[in-house]
Amino acid sequence: QVQLVESGGGLVQPGGSLRLSCAASGITFSTYDMNWYRQAPGMQRELIATIDTTFITGYSDSVKGRFTISRDNAMKTGYLQMNSLKPEDTAVYYCNIFTAWGQGTQVTVSS
Repeated sequence: QVQLVESGGGLVQPGGSLRLSCAASGITFSTYDMNWYRQAPGMQRELIATIDTTFITGYSDSVKGRFTISRDNAMKTGYLQMNSLKPEDTAVYYCNIFTAWGQGTQVTVSS
């Protein structure tokens, strides 16, 4: 019943920016924490950003200072603003709320 739909991935040059979106339905969005994960080939899925119901945020060391997680409760949408992208950021990015997961969106950072 809960559905998370991600968008905004793509190919970007090093130093560039992308904004990922996660549109939620079938959920009282404002009452749940939201997370972003990523998974690169051959690597474990990595938690990179969190935002709780009071808008407190947290980041992994790998993205801190470059990525910003946010949420628009009225729109039932979460975001991940990614700046100063590096090739090491190349991965499939997933949003997560409780037990629900988005389908994943590919981010490729390459010259």
